[in-house]
Amino acid sequence: MPGIHITDIEAAINFWRDKRTSSDGVTLTPELRTLAEVYARMVFHHEEEAEAMGLPAEALAAWGTWYDSTADTPCIAICSTSQGDDTCKGCGRTFHEVQHWPAMTPVEKRSTWRRITLEATAWRFGRYADRALENNKRSSAA
Repeated sequence: MPGIHITDIEAAINFWRDKRTSSDGVTLTPELRTLAEVYARMVFHHEEEAEAMGLPAEALAAWGTWYDSTADTPCIAICSTSQGDDTCKGCGRTFHEVQHWPAMTPVEKRSTWRRITLEATAWRFGRYADRALENNKRSSAA
């Protein structure tokens, strides 16, 4: 089972820093404090992922609020898995991920988002002009 990646903890921390500032500029808000403790433990133990079940309820809730503010799906409405591809050219998800997306947990979805972002091969990560040039080259070669 995938865990919550440290970059997601960082993103949640930054989300809460923007959302709720401390009254004195020094004291952390409860959400920041609980996420910072998780982050510190991960850094100390050289861990890239934290198991969601092992997080304090407050940290999981703070992460969940951040998660709810993110896009739910990487879909760009160009689904090549419906045409028989094992991996969607549009979003980068596998056929299985596309089919089971609604049933996936937030942690599983974020793990998928991380993988497709790191791969950056899907059309959602390229510019339309780049794709047009690539298509023109293929047309000319044929």
